[in-house]
Amino acid sequence: MGMKYELRAHVIKALAHPMRLQIIDELLQHDAVCVCEMVAKLGESQSSVSKHLSILREAGFVERRKEGLQVYYSIKAECVGQFIQCIDRVLLLDLEERSLHLVGEGVE
Repeated sequence: MGMKYELRAHVIKALAHPMRLQIIDELLQHDAVCVCEMVAKLGESQSSVSKHLSILREAGFVERRKEGLQVYYSIKAECVGQFIQCIDRVLLLDLEERSLHLVGEGVE
């Protein structure tokens, strides 16, 4: 298998966790978010949120900056929003298809 595909898989795997997808959604809505705000919003421990942010940062999706003792994260790869929209579209199309299939079978 080519290195290009392994690298792509590595980047995509960074999104393959519900918490990281929720973090991406939060960051897409704001310019920058403090880790402390993210912890409060997600209801997770700081170590868990930091771990997930680190994975997203290492994959190139987010970047961080320090202001005193606070660490702020923001989206680095704006295109991730389009990728998430694509995933949501696939889910919607699949749901519509399943719904039509059930209606076609007389199940309502």
